[in-house]
Amino acid sequence: MSGRTLTRRRVLEGAGLLGASAVISGVLPIRFAHAADLTVGMIFIGPRDDWGWNQSFAEAGEDLSALPGVKIVEAGYLPETTDYGSGKESPETGAYTAELAKLISPDGANLVISTSFGDDPFLNAVAAKNPAVAIQHAAAAASKKDPKNVGGLNALINQGHYVNGVAAGLCTKANKLGFVAGLPEGAVLVNINSFLLGSRKTNPNATVQVIFTGGWENDALETAATKKLVDAGCDVITCHLDSPKVVIEAAEALGVKTCGHAFDQAPLAPKGYITGAEFAWTPMFKMFAGMMQKGERLPPFVIGGYDKGYVKSSPFGAGANPEAVNAATSAIKAMTDNKPIFIGPIKDNAGRLVIPAGTTYGPYAPELFKTNYLIEGVIGSIA
Repeated sequence: MSGRTLTRRRVLEGAGLLGASAVISGVLPIRFAHAADLTVGMIFIGPRDDWGWNQSFAEAGEDLSALPGVKIVEAGYLPETTDYGSGKESPETGAYTAELAKLISPDGANLVISTSFGDDPFLNAVAAKNPAVAIQHAAAAASKKDPKNVGGLNALINQGHYVNGVAAGLCTKANKLGFVAGLPEGAVLVNINSFLLGSRKTNPNATVQVIFTGGWENDALETAATKKLVDAGCDVITCHLDSPKVVIEAAEALGVKTCGHAFDQAPLAPKGYITGAEFAWTPMFKMFAGMMQKGERLPPFVIGGYDKGYVKSSPFGAGANPEAVNAATSAIKAMTDNKPIFIGPIKDNAGRLVIPAGTTYGPYAPELFKTNYLIEGVIGSIA
């Protein structure tokens, strides 16, 4: 974890920055007078040091700052309640919108990266007014309704949760695994299902009990959910939340093992951490920077997993036994080779056939991004 904290007017600059302002044409693709000059603006919808979603972006931004000619400018932490997702602000006004606009002018960002996910009318409003600036944020898929200078990015983090499950299946003594999740959205459900399938790969008796907190950041609810799962007999806990910190620390304090999400939480659980599913945005962001420095148009949507280096597993911690390490290492190789996780027949946990016999969903199958069920072996409900 980096100890660096940046506020809105502080920047990180590459050693080779020439100092000249980029010259931008009126439309994409963007052309620069000096190919080495690029200013990247980053804005977070949560604390940049959240040990999770936002920090995975922040760390990749710091990696970008080491590239010659690349300067990073960061906006401060802006909770979703400021306007994104609040329903209280129009797309033309509000703190989040204003900070996005400031990254472009006066800060001069040619490329803006936001940690918002999915439909973001505030980001789109700023993009529409700045068609020569490339803006990237996370999405489940490409959206035709977004301005042409807005691109989506994603990573197959469910592959990491599958690896987590493979390891967890060999680390549990109770055969009961716990999962604390925010909302029952498709991206979350596919992670839970992947974790179950991974655990069943090494332990056919394993089950996964899930508790949804109803949001992405609520320390009290996350602590209570973790305790409830441990009280129910779960001895390995994982999660899908913006900041896994509370869950990992609570589980460690309760004496059970953990698997991480989004970022490496090993320092938070020195006794029980097994491994974790991490976002690894640096290769993707470096690709963006390289294309921008060449004046090339960025793709409308970029996604990948272990195969492209956009997902990785945390180093194994003290909670992992040798059998788990060996099995998870093999699973990482399988994910790198794009081996499928979802092979029919698979039923949901209400007994309905959701993936028929003879049907296989590969890692990029669009059906996975539309997941609206929990599979057999998962204890919980999305209702």
